[in-house]
Amino acid sequence: MRFPGAHILSVTQFERADVERIFEVADSMRPYAHRERMTKVLDGAILGNMFFEPSTRTRVSFGCAFNLLGGEVRETTDIKASSLTKGESLYDTGRVMSGYSDIIVMRHPQAGSVAEFAKASRVPVLNAGDGPNEHPSQALLDLYTIKKELKSRQQTIDGMHIAMIGDLKHGRTVHSLSKLVSLYKKVKFTLISPRELAMPAGIVEDLRRCGHEVVETEDMESGLVSNDIVYLTRIQEERFASKPEADLYRGRFRLNQSIYTQYCQPNTVIMHPLPRDSRDDANELDNDLNQHPSLAIFRQTDNGVLVRMALFALTLDVCEQIDKSSREVNWYTERRF
Repeated sequence: MRFPGAHILSVTQFERADVERIFEVADSMRPYAHRERMTKVLDGAILGNMFFEPSTRTRVSFGCAFNLLGGEVRETTDIKASSLTKGESLYDTGRVMSGYSDIIVMRHPQAGSVAEFAKASRVPVLNAGDGPNEHPSQALLDLYTIKKELKSRQQTIDGMHIAMIGDLKHGRTVHSLSKLVSLYKKVKFTLISPRELAMPAGIVEDLRRCGHEVVETEDMESGLVSNDIVYLTRIQEERFASKPEADLYRGRFRLNQSIYTQYCQPNTVIMHPLPRDSRDDANELDNDLNQHPSLAIFRQTDNGVLVRMALFALTLDVCEQIDKSSREVNWYTERRF
């Protein structure tokens, strides 16, 4: 795809070469994300960060990524604080807000809403999650993490085995990641969920059509065997009609040190898009794994800044200018990575 000026709305926009280009640029962002150097390549540029659903990591990391490139961030973080509550259309909002920004990141609870907004926007729009539909930047940072984790084990994405566990029906992160992984070759997917929360049939069919092996099961123990990656998700309570309905599934699939040791290969990478639900009745990813070397959830969050910096640099077409406006930082920067 041609990145400059493009909206990033769905992972279906990407071919494998596009993904590799994003990852190449993300690699080059490491000195800036690690605060070893600083750049002002986006000095004067404004990001409109519009989040109409709760968010911590995605909202803050997009803002952080833009700041690290020298830009400024303006945030809208509550739909009740916007004119959408007065009946304003997404089209009108997009037309207006794009006059105040050079690029917009948007999260909205309705599927297809960000694409509708983007039709009116005069600047690039990046989809930060549209309801249960997609989450492109999360899928990219997840796949970037998978690539890095497997490379440290002398493996590649081609031919890997990945288990996805939890609410696969409503989890936009697994929807987008599955579509992105389908660009690679001969991947085995083990999809572990209650039958009622299974991966949408259309996504499963597409994976098989692309030549991948897909196993669907409700048996977590057998599904954990022989994977390179285990990707857990929480029950998406906000997508259910009521909390009691979500509670029917909460805590059904849990991973802790004992289960990992018993069923997983010794070096199986553990991933989760976060937030993980640490309440006693859920606890899908136990704290007793926090110091496990194969737990990659915090490496994922660090990688999110790199990938989102890359998306900004590519979309605003500044990749070749970043180093020209860079210098060493003048504050204490030692970090424990």
